Amino acid sequence: MAASTGQKSEGDRKHPVDDTLPPFKMFTSGLQHVAAMYAGVVAPPMIVGPACGLSATETAFLMGASLFTAGIATLLQTLGFWKVGAKLPFVNGVSFAGVTPMVAIGKAQSPDNALPIIFGAVMVAGVLGFFVAPYFSKLVRFFPPVVTGTVITLIGVSLLPVAFNWSQGGNPTAADYGSLTNIAMAGVTFLIVLVLRRVLRGFLQQIAILLGLIAGTLIAIPVGITHFSALTKADLIGFPTPFHFGAPQFDIAAIISMCIVMLVCMTESTADMLALGKIVDRPADERTIEGGLRADTLGSAVSPLFNGFANSAFAQNIGLVAMTKVRSRYVVATSGLILIVLGLCPVAASVISLVPLPVLGGAGIVLFGSVAASGIQTLASAAMEKGDNALIVAAAVGIGLIPIAAPDFYHNLPKDLLVVLDSGISTGCLVAIVLNLAFNHFGRKNAGESADESAGEGADGAPGADGHGDPAIPRQPDRGTVDDAGEPAAAPAH
Repeated sequence: MAASTGQKSEGDRKHPVDDTLPPFKMFTSGLQHVAAMYAGVVAPPMIVGPACGLSATETAFLMGASLFTAGIATLLQTLGFWKVGAKLPFVNGVSFAGVTPMVAIGKAQSPDNALPIIFGAVMVAGVLGFFVAPYFSKLVRFFPPVVTGTVITLIGVSLLPVAFNWSQGGNPTAADYGSLTNIAMAGVTFLIVLVLRRVLRGFLQQIAILLGLIAGTLIAIPVGITHFSALTKADLIGFPTPFHFGAPQFDIAAIISMCIVMLVCMTESTADMLALGKIVDRPADERTIEGGLRADTLGSAVSPLFNGFANSAFAQNIGLVAMTKVRSRYVVATSGLILIVLGLCPVAASVISLVPLPVLGGAGIVLFGSVAASGIQTLASAAMEKGDNALIVAAAVGIGLIPIAAPDFYHNLPKDLLVVLDSGISTGCLVAIVLNLAFNHFGRKNAGESADESAGEGADGAPGADGHGDPAIPRQPDRGTVDDAGEPAAAPAH
């Protein structure tokens, strides 16, 4: 017996997701997550601020507020309370899905009203999403491996152009955009990360991305692409004053637009949670999805109080988890605390911003490629020998790549539709779900086929489906679940 031998039973062992690391390792691993997603957090306010008529100083304030609210949302997601939080190593930040409609709102309104109207719309959309989350989470049954693998692959592929843009300098209007210097620095950083991952062992291997970013930044100083102006101009303390730009205003058109954005964010977050659940070996069940969506939407509803925007899970950090194998949610909670400090201390935020975008781009190629590789690995278990499943993947990936390969493809369509269509992740996810339903749920199978096939295969061709051919929803008895009779659920067999 486990008790008499002094060994812990399988059910008593702490899952790596719930494990903690020594303080130094916790901090450096958390800092690595912040370095990987920092540019993604500050980019939306850099775009929305000028569109709303903000000065450079006010835009910098908006960037600090986005860091602060991203930290709050990350803590809600990783630590959670009640039924809020996926309790997975998720970093949350400002969603790019809302940039286009927020810019449109900013240009249509006067500078005094633009941000209050945006914040009011985000608050309403966040509250609506919070109450819709329990119903939206039930869609997890429509995400078998053929769907999740496709979406995870699209997440990685969709993020790669971001890394390519960073590698060229990040600003297409700049004179040095795509210069040999920028691309060379991205290539040097890319090689440094690969070499560090190959030669280092243990903890140092886990923080190879952080070490690569530091090395790349130091090399970039004599090259002349590391700029210290932001550090010299930054204030020591800068609290994001609540409703700094005015009390929220509620405009029906803006609210409808941001509610659509919230549904898009929830769709992408669901896919992200399913992806990360597979990577950390804790499959995201319906309860996890519900808690994660509640954290996203609650964080979004609270963000406007501190002058922030809608938040959702950051896919780029999934690649970091996949590559480093550090699965602890407390590491990501530490990154949430770091984000809060950065939001309260502009000087500290400026230190992170010293990393040149070409350096970040070189590391990003490895990170985002790791996400795509995880998706391909998931597709390997999706019964791809079935012609229907191969067709689902082909169609979904093809549609999902349109915004990436041809960004102006939908330019003549109504702008309201672009909120969804401009996201390859969203369109590919929707196509995969619909085709999976059409081919595997409502397809050509008839009642005369063998009972063994219908009982032994799920909708995606994988074993373990329920009696109706739907994929079984994974359970997590190690997190304290109980069965229908109220008794503790048995630990899963390994």
